[in-house]
Amino acid sequence: MGMFDMMSISASALSAERQRAEVTSANLANAETTHTDAGGPYVRKEVVFSASNISPFQTVFNRLGSFAHAPAGSVQLSQVVDDKTPPVMRYEPGNPDANKDGYVAYPAINPVTEMVDLMDATRAYQLNASAVGAAKQMIQESIDILKSS
Repeated sequence: MGMFDMMSISASALSAERQRAEVTSANLANAETTHTDAGGPYVRKEVVFSASNISPFQTVFNRLGSFAHAPAGSVQLSQVVDDKTPPVMRYEPGNPDANKDGYVAYPAINPVTEMVDLMDATRAYQLNASAVGAAKQMIQESIDILKSS
């Protein structure tokens, strides 16, 4: 594995974690949304990661002749799926979204769980950013060694 492979793997993880944070933020923002265009309460979304042989920068580097293939270990967000947990029913007879029995369907979103997911995504993003910085430093030090030779 080359140094640029390390940067490519970390770059793919940065992209995936950013998308994960966006989905989690959307869940938090819609935790009290009882009515959507689809007609029911907001449905919590979850991300699914998968290993990929396609680097997010592969097409750019292929044009430059730097990569013949994506490094093993790249990650990508393969899909965003709906959570199957049923909505939480609350008795609010005065609410315009209440059913005939006076219950309103709220999204099954636990703000504590979402905050933990958001902190996890943030920490993973920071770790991958540190890995990119370390790879950059190794490349710079290699160049400096070659200059002095």
